[in-house]
Amino acid sequence: MPHHDTAFAPEALRHARQSADWAGLRYSSESTSMRSLRNELPEKNETTLDAGAMCEVLVDGHFGFAATADLSAEGLKRAFDRALSTTRATSAHKLHAFSHAQRPAAQGHYQSPRSQTLASTPLAQISRCLMGASSAMRGSDLLVNRSARAMTVQTQLAYFSSNGADIRQHFDMVDITLSATAAQGMESQTRTWSHTGQFGGEAFEQDLWEREAQRIAQEALELLQAPNCPSGNMDLILMPDQMMLQIHESIGHPLEIDRILGDERNYAGWSFVQTADFGRLQYGSKLMNVSFDPGRAHEFAAYAFDDGGNPATRELLIEHGVLQRGLGSLESQQRSGLPGVANFRSASWNRAPIDRMANINLEPGTSTLDELIAQVEWGVLMQTNRSWSIDDYRNKFQFGCEYGRLIRNGKLSEVVRNPNYRGVTVDFWNRLTAVGNEQQAHGTPSCGKGEPSQVIRVGHASPPCLFRGVQVFGGQA
Repeated sequence: MPHHDTAFAPEALRHARQSADWAGLRYSSESTSMRSLRNELPEKNETTLDAGAMCEVLVDGHFGFAATADLSAEGLKRAFDRALSTTRATSAHKLHAFSHAQRPAAQGHYQSPRSQTLASTPLAQISRCLMGASSAMRGSDLLVNRSARAMTVQTQLAYFSSNGADIRQHFDMVDITLSATAAQGMESQTRTWSHTGQFGGEAFEQDLWEREAQRIAQEALELLQAPNCPSGNMDLILMPDQMMLQIHESIGHPLEIDRILGDERNYAGWSFVQTADFGRLQYGSKLMNVSFDPGRAHEFAAYAFDDGGNPATRELLIEHGVLQRGLGSLESQQRSGLPGVANFRSASWNRAPIDRMANINLEPGTSTLDELIAQVEWGVLMQTNRSWSIDDYRNKFQFGCEYGRLIRNGKLSEVVRNPNYRGVTVDFWNRLTAVGNEQQAHGTPSCGKGEPSQVIRVGHASPPCLFRGVQVFGGQA
């Protein structure tokens, strides 16, 4: 964070403290570059910069906010005055009384691990990867779309408070997507590859991109000629890139405590989880261990402190299948009386933090992928999400994948297209029969929640997993 952006923090905080019980100031500066091409032709090359500050006050047990892009001393003071005015006006109607105990006086810093900063990564290096990947997907006239996209994000956060918080966090993030679409007649099939996480220029490895591009192009052609996935109850192996969505929708969102308390019902829905379920609900089989792990290197939502200054530590949410802990900030913990985590997160300088999942990971088991497959007499292996639907309580769901392989008598068999499966969250996770021994981390930059809307980055690491007796069906996803 440039020095002049934070120079007025002490003065602005002193100004706010004349009328507030506590004051906090969070600066954010984010540079985002999007570059893409399709069939070796450039489509997008743009960079945006977004910077500003959120001014927060505590008045009579009520937190209030005001955001500003004016980072001068007077601009920050005006924002604090707006926050004070609205907080005074609404504090009489608060649903819960808070204190500065919900805003720790933490100090520290965080830097994304990387061997080459994004700032020092030449545009030519990125362009070579994009062009090489698109070219590598050539090979058939049936491959009608060969696209490559790279988003790089450089974020700098600084957080200060009147009770002594002083936190600096710097993030380098990359989101890469390659896509190959094969079409013949009325049928088309798409395969994708993504590489998402906290990386620097080392993510732009041309040989890797080209190998993955060739693979997905070949698989798109295979799918074009493949039969539809059969329907029926059968065993299901989900690969890590599909486990990402399964974890996200049926564990991450239902465990957000503000959703359980009803805060999200107007926009994103509630949760089937009740406050009485913690410590009691057998969420899944005894092989199910799920962690909140903001300290995992390179995962997309790694950080050292949340946006309320709470130091972030690894915690088990589900242990041996039993629900233990929710995704709730210090505010939600105070409201609910439930154990939570440091997940008070904001999508931008002009959004107040709310409960958000971060790195939610399924812990490894003991089986190799070959051993998972060997346990299946009749089933299907699915990769890469294609479609999803889940109800407002995050209970009943239906997911479709890009790529399937049938399993017969413990061995992989023919490729099938349009594989889908459905289930109910607790029943589905209790069908977990074996867990792979090698995690892969995936992520998404576009998890939406909140009013006003906040789109935030999350990460999910998982091994492949075997589920018994799942309802599988074919046809269009």
